[in-house]
Amino acid sequence: MNITHVLREKTQKGDRRVEIQNGKNKRTILVTNDDGIMADGLLRLVRAAQQFGEVWVVAPDGERSAASHSISLHSPIDVRPCAFGVEGVRAFSCSGTPADCVRVGSLSVMPYQPEMVLSGINFGYNTATDLQYSATVGAALEAAFQGYFGIALSEGRGGHEVTDRYLEEILSEIMEMEPMEGKILNINFPDCPAAQCRGIIRNLKVSKSMLFRDRYAVLEELPHGGKRYMVDGQYQEVAEEGTDLKAVLDRYVSIGWVNNLH
Repeated sequence: MNITHVLREKTQKGDRRVEIQNGKNKRTILVTNDDGIMADGLLRLVRAAQQFGEVWVVAPDGERSAASHSISLHSPIDVRPCAFGVEGVRAFSCSGTPADCVRVGSLSVMPYQPEMVLSGINFGYNTATDLQYSATVGAALEAAFQGYFGIALSEGRGGHEVTDRYLEEILSEIMEMEPMEGKILNINFPDCPAAQCRGIIRNLKVSKSMLFRDRYAVLEELPHGGKRYMVDGQYQEVAEEGTDLKAVLDRYVSIGWVNNLH
């Protein structure tokens, strides 16, 4: 028999709903991403998260990759209910950035604050120096800034066998963790068949390397001496031992804490 108690606790920024079921805390979870509300990775994350608590979705109405931690200050943000297709989940599309989704979602859309924010599952790794550009990570950083447990999740672009193998196990582990002040948890699933994944490495450092070394190619000569450029990243597999990028290149699931700005 399920015995559920619903409590409300006061925080510095407002009320937070706490549901205790059979003596265990069921989390209130806000899920967002930067690939858009129709992205497959978001749907898989929501389905996995639903078993651990009450799930709300506020996600961009289109792709917002590389938007970093930017927010909308001088333009309105449109939020609309969305038929997400997962029973029991309330979902909304947002015209703003992923960080906007966390802010407006937790401060205005939800009737109470979330305990944690899951951002992802991003299509492509978020490791090493790419973290400073990632809007998936930016949303998790905003969550930490607002006082919630922020977790960013990403996977390789070639498939999600490893993600499907380990996602629920890792989420279950996260549900028992306490957030570290001023930090987010960053998780990356390697791009390989599940049978080739070598396991999980925790507490990894952020690599100082990069998966793509960027340069710019000239696409077109413009009038009056102008030029039109397009980024042209050169793929490389160079990373230090004991880092997030090295782990995924070696076919491990990478888990590590990342410092916020405060």
